[in-house]
Amino acid sequence: MAAEDAPVPEAAVGPEHGGPYVVRVSGDMDLDHAAELRATLAEALAQAPEGAEIIVDLRNSSFCDSSGLNTLLDARRQALQAGHVLRLAAPSHQLLRLLELTGSSGSFPLDAAVPG
Repeated sequence: MAAEDAPVPEAAVGPEHGGPYVVRVSGDMDLDHAAELRATLAEALAQAPEGAEIIVDLRNSSFCDSSGLNTLLDARRQALQAGHVLRLAAPSHQLLRLLELTGSSGSFPLDAAVPG
């Protein structure tokens, strides 16, 4: 698949039913899309009320490379500094394996499905 054919991460940022902020990612979290993912996660962190959880909904994302992982890890660091928790929901098997191989599996709370 050519880079221009790759799906672009999309996000719905905002509280759902008074709950946590949800960032929905569609497509690959790779070098071609890391900047957009970084901007979307930064927007969620800026908009979320103090102490709110940020849930990254990964149901529609099946691939993550090192640049995508670095983007997630950087967002996690920023979230902690701002008093938020960044959770990964419905990560793909490939992402779980990447987290394991890089020693990052304990860096995020993981949910098998998107809550509520």
